[in-house]
Amino acid sequence: MLGTGVFAVWGPAAAAAGPWLLVAVVLAAAVATCNAGSTADLAVAHPESGGGYVYGRERLAPGAGRLAGVAFLAGKTSSAAAAAGVFGSYVLPSQPVAAAVVVIVAVTALNTSGIRWTARGAYALVGGTLAVLALVVVSGLLGAGDDVTAAAVPTGEIPQQVAGGPLGAFTAAGLIFFAFAGYARIATLAEEVRDPARTLRRAVEVALAIALVTYLLVGIALIVGLGIDRLATETSPLVTLVDTGPSPSLGVLVRVGAAVAAGSALLSVLVGVSRTALAMARRTELPGALAVIGRTGTPWRADVAGGLVAIGIALVAGPAAAIALSACSVLVYYAVINLAALRLTRDERRWPMWTSWAGFVLCLALAALLPFPQVAITVLVLVIGWTLCTMLGGDRAR
Repeated sequence: MLGTGVFAVWGPAAAAAGPWLLVAVVLAAAVATCNAGSTADLAVAHPESGGGYVYGRERLAPGAGRLAGVAFLAGKTSSAAAAAGVFGSYVLPSQPVAAAVVVIVAVTALNTSGIRWTARGAYALVGGTLAVLALVVVSGLLGAGDDVTAAAVPTGEIPQQVAGGPLGAFTAAGLIFFAFAGYARIATLAEEVRDPARTLRRAVEVALAIALVTYLLVGIALIVGLGIDRLATETSPLVTLVDTGPSPSLGVLVRVGAAVAAGSALLSVLVGVSRTALAMARRTELPGALAVIGRTGTPWRADVAGGLVAIGIALVAGPAAAIALSACSVLVYYAVINLAALRLTRDERRWPMWTSWAGFVLCLALAALLPFPQVAITVLVLVIGWTLCTMLGGDRAR
């Protein structure tokens, strides 16, 4: 959860929410909490890989599962493109697209070879990211960034014109929701923990609380250090904030932190894409070639396919547009999950039913209020993807 989003989402979110930015952070956290509760309950009831694709099929209908699967694939490949774009904008701002393509190729190669983050690696990553974010918070609260000059908006980005107001807060919350993505990983561990009903709920609550506090502190620091108007123009606001402070050399640490966080997020996201593609291919709802397992025990064709799609999105969309695409698709994905959770019996639920209703309604509302071009593209992709999956396997695949 402390990955790509915290380094990239602030510019477009500030442009949408204006002075309502911190309200948007809290709203995004509330939606994430509702979604996490539904996901956790479903994961305990269905302890198998596939996530919303499986939950939709089992609790609703095969078509609902296909919609969730297509939305997940669309959302996470866009998320991978966004992570790569963040990597490029922080590491090689003169050639961000080239750097994005290179890092996607490198991570895809790692995935096909079976490389994974270990628990120790994850702890080190989180510790390093928190240290970098603490540096940003201190810089912002000490007043860094007072002399920042206006930054040009790169071609392909969402226009950065500060809107503000309640509707703008909802749009920003949809974008910031992208930054909270990751809690579902906790819910998928039901098979690997003792007393999952108790443990998963506590883990979700603690993780969301840590992320919320962190994002609020970073948001406050950016508002103090850059101001809303300036923040809305920045594609790499964290490094801008530190670069304009009393110790600009520390900006290198922020760039390194952003690169590592984006790279790790890319590694994790592309793994999730290939595993969902594998599950759908095994049910003949995607080409069977994607279900081939290589010598390393990985679905290497699905890994390569996910990497190629991510490269395509990175080439035609900047990080902000990719974030909006990802957020819209993932919100649809969680709308299906919340709807599936409403079919759980009372004995199967650990979270109250109203959280699933709230999650369902808010997911659709936030998705609809995202920038129109990305909403239209998402709807088109979901319709085409769902239709193709139906033609390949459809309801015969049970």
